[in-house]
Amino acid sequence: MSAADLSIWTRRRQTTRAEIQKALWETRDIVRTSAMRLTLHLIPARDLAIYIAAVKPAALRRLQYWQARMGAKPHHVRAMVDAVADSLTDEPRTQQELIAVAKKKASRGLATWLKHVGIPVRPAVIEGRIVYGPPRGAEATFVRADAWLGPQTAVGLEEARVELLRRFLGAFGPATPHDFAKWSGMNTSDARRVFESARGALAAVSVEGATGWVLGDDVRELMRSELNPDAVTLLGAFDSFLLAHATKEHLVDARFYKRVYRPQGWISPVVLRGGTIIGVWFPESAGQRTTLGVELFGRATPEVRRAIEREAEAMSAFLGTTCSPRFRS
Repeated sequence: MSAADLSIWTRRRQTTRAEIQKALWETRDIVRTSAMRLTLHLIPARDLAIYIAAVKPAALRRLQYWQARMGAKPHHVRAMVDAVADSLTDEPRTQQELIAVAKKKASRGLATWLKHVGIPVRPAVIEGRIVYGPPRGAEATFVRADAWLGPQTAVGLEEARVELLRRFLGAFGPATPHDFAKWSGMNTSDARRVFESARGALAAVSVEGATGWVLGDDVRELMRSELNPDAVTLLGAFDSFLLAHATKEHLVDARFYKRVYRPQGWISPVVLRGGTIIGVWFPESAGQRTTLGVELFGRATPEVRRAIEREAEAMSAFLGTTCSPRFRS
């Protein structure tokens, strides 16, 4: 059960898994790559240059810290990136195949480093030189971005970051510079500068006495909108909604925080009701059946049970398998 596929399904119930796979590997309208916080994302292929330009400085700073600890010199990394990118076309290669190519072209110092580095293709992904290709069984593959997607129009850093902020606020506002920093992976001072650059397009709003920011164009629609307190939604693991804000008090009671935000960065699939997390769920597949083990934080009322059953039925249609909830006490 792909977390990325579920994330799209949650927001576009009419989309099928076949359409997602076609957009990824045939029409190439969607691209899989490392983006915010150095984590995997599916993003529109036409916008790859925006995401790469916006997050690359922060991502490279984090990566360079670990490279320095392993004794990698900048010229080692540059040689590796060039070797990896130059060896690729739009024919996918696995990481081990790329390591083998890099070792053949490596200087003695780079070859030594390649024996110890955990993810040697990561710098080329961060720079937007390569992206993920179709999986080969359980192994990830990589392709050269310009061969796979065609030429990308270069985007300046400030322009890219302002556009990234606009998309962030359009999806998750109201939010603060600190929220944007945590979500994007950049430092807070850089996030504040992006807010300043975009200030003319933003509007300040008050949320329970705290100031947050939204897009000015969204204010009227937000004022008219109403939250359905009874709406129940199943969100998959690592859903972006759960990562949008630095603080989580508005999402989950502190007593249950660690059942959602687990050790080592794992984020549970959740049951959302009216914008609040009321439980977690975990899939268990056996053949063509998937059991959703639902653990609610409070009493499971008949209305909530029926809503979760409807969500499971809708998920069945998307996954092409029978999904049924099992409520655990």
